[in-house]
Amino acid sequence: MTRYQAYQGNQVEGAGPLGLVLLTYEALFKSLGRTRMAILAADMSAEATHTSRAVEALIELNSSLNMEAGGDIAQSLASLYIYMMNRLSNGLCSASTEHVDEVIRLVQELREGWMQLSAQQQAGQQRSHLKVAVG
Repeated sequence: MTRYQAYQGNQVEGAGPLGLVLLTYEALFKSLGRTRMAILAADMSAEATHTSRAVEALIELNSSLNMEAGGDIAQSLASLYIYMMNRLSNGLCSASTEHVDEVIRLVQELREGWMQLSAQQQAGQQRSHLKVAVG
């Protein structure tokens, strides 16, 4: 195991549920970027490999949804994840980046929302710790 793999393992082990979602979005975003580069290089093998990794990340995000607690938001996210999987699968080996570009835009928007939620959560925890320290 390389030092980088050990670092990644520690990062995953130390992450809470929200942290795991953010790590999965990062992996998804990287895979989509690599898919796009493979399409531009006309490397269908690399395109298939990276598309597969992106779909795996979407499957992971979809399977992590709590439909009971998440209600309509979880249902909407599930529908969006399925839509993105279909776009990637249908665009495979099309020699066009249009489908990947669309999914990248969607992922960026969703990732930003999760990052804002994480920042709000961290700010709330810091306020709680401050109250305990002061109060």
